[in-house]
Amino acid sequence: MPYRHVNDIIATHAQRAPAIRARLAEFAAVPRGLWFYELAYCLLTPQSSAVNASRVVYALQAGNFLESGQDPTPLLRDRRHYIRFHNTKARRLLEARAVHPLLCAELESKRARSDALTSAGPVLREWLLRNVRGLGWKEASHYLRNIGYRNLAILDRHILRNLKRHGVIRTIPQTLTPARYEAIERAFLRFSSALGIPMDELDLLFWSRETGEILK
Repeated sequence: MPYRHVNDIIATHAQRAPAIRARLAEFAAVPRGLWFYELAYCLLTPQSSAVNASRVVYALQAGNFLESGQDPTPLLRDRRHYIRFHNTKARRLLEARAVHPLLCAELESKRARSDALTSAGPVLREWLLRNVRGLGWKEASHYLRNIGYRNLAILDRHILRNLKRHGVIRTIPQTLTPARYEAIERAFLRFSSALGIPMDELDLLFWSRETGEILK
């Protein structure tokens, strides 16, 4: 399937590449002490406002949730930063807290390799899908990208809409099975290779075109 509007992408990327690369460098520099809170953010965002999820994460940090393990339900249902399905997500946060030491050990064992940030993502994503309840393919990919791992597609509606616009996929699927997710991710990687622009940079470029910001 021929790609479309390629010159538009290349021109826009040339303008925004420094800011995009700086953002990716920030992800790679996230300290170990914040890995859990990046995970919490990705557990909270599905079907809820990213702004509200960020506010809740800041409140969790301020309350030392990782150390104390207090019930986060009242915080999630607070109307000032409401999180949908707050009872379920509160349980997921507590479960994630329990598995966090194992996750850190897994991340650190892979991060010891010099090429870990570009090569270890798929293996770590499989580990997350098996061990952290509440994370799907998109959320697991999002989490790993937010702590510096590369070459994983975060297939939300903004990305899928842009992939269709540029002829990478024909239609936007109603649901994303694991097989379909992997197929679109491979197509996205081929597209990025054809353009000579890393997939992670394209992801943030598409987001910035949709929102006007280079978000996490």
